[in-house]
Amino acid sequence: MPSAGQSPRPEESLKNFLFTSESVSEGHPDKISDQVSDAVLDHYMTMDPQCRAAIECVTTKNYLGIFGEARGPASITRDVLEEIARKKIKEIGYEQEGYHWNKIKVDVQVHAQSADIAMGVDSADNKDEGAGDQGIMFGFACRETNVLMPAAIYFSHNILRSLSEARHSGALPKLEPDAKSQVSLEYRDGRPVRATSIVVSTQHDESVSQQDVREMVRPHVLDVLPEGWMCPEEEFYVNPTGRFVIGGPVSDTGLTGRKIIVDTYGGSCPHGGGAFSGKDPTKVDRSAAYAARYVAKNIVAASYADKCTVQVSYAIGVSKPLSVYINTHGTGSVPESVLVKALDKVFDLSPRGIRTHLKLSRPIYARTAAYGHFGREPEPDGGFSWEKTDLVAALHKEIG
Repeated sequence: MPSAGQSPRPEESLKNFLFTSESVSEGHPDKISDQVSDAVLDHYMTMDPQCRAAIECVTTKNYLGIFGEARGPASITRDVLEEIARKKIKEIGYEQEGYHWNKIKVDVQVHAQSADIAMGVDSADNKDEGAGDQGIMFGFACRETNVLMPAAIYFSHNILRSLSEARHSGALPKLEPDAKSQVSLEYRDGRPVRATSIVVSTQHDESVSQQDVREMVRPHVLDVLPEGWMCPEEEFYVNPTGRFVIGGPVSDTGLTGRKIIVDTYGGSCPHGGGAFSGKDPTKVDRSAAYAARYVAKNIVAASYADKCTVQVSYAIGVSKPLSVYINTHGTGSVPESVLVKALDKVFDLSPRGIRTHLKLSRPIYARTAAYGHFGREPEPDGGFSWEKTDLVAALHKEIG
């Protein structure tokens, strides 16, 4: 207990509370922009694994713009990038009046990478590869779900992913691509026990009613939540405005990097200063955030903590991290200082070390740009490598 005059730490005082996270579907305008940015990046990575790219997209009614800087093969022309964008929008499912994959204007303005940035990042002589920018990055893991993710964001993602799969399969043909979800959970003694409210807003064909959409959505919510966790009926909100026919970029502008809390942990931990999509792995905004998640997840998987936050920081052009911070929120079985010391021996947190260890110089990024970068299953081709728990043995060997 804190002594007189001291305020309790948040983890000591907040044992019983409500917590909410949200997600958005692949058809949300911001997520269209993220996915096109990463689809372009994947093409650069396919053509040249050592490429450099920082791609931003903006989209609105009948328009998508691709902007940024890149260093890669001359064969990657504006026509190639336009084709990539149209293909991605088609995959998402947009064939609407005002936003059709084959009819929108695609504007490509991608220029060469700054020579000043390249000089700081590239390795040369006895200089190791430096960070692509300064910044702070966070990673997080906890025991609320079997993938060691916070429960509210995990359920929010999976509700929308389930609806998306049903839409693509033809099981729910009256639903359209744009959708959002929000899950509020009750915590008792620091653990989630049930949903107190669920919000799902999904674009739909004008021929269906609000009640029809409600019953389309219900089984997907029930399938995702643990048994007995469903919220009261009066707290189950589906298209609460009553109608969601006009959606996507026809109703809202989208921009790369505007859903960073959706991309990470739903607000359950701090967030660094940068977004992920469109950035090659020399950009520590992306690669070091993946590394921080990898470290936090392995610490929890190794049973050194039930909850873990990791922060790393970098300076542009400098290879070593400036700081490494680990917080186990009072749940640790060993001191944080022991974890920091062990981490220094088992995982190289330089940009090159991260990229090499997690094998990030591959076209594995478009799949990350919807439904979260974390809490996904590692894939045979190296996708989501930062979700592996293959550092556990090395930590055990070092710490005991």
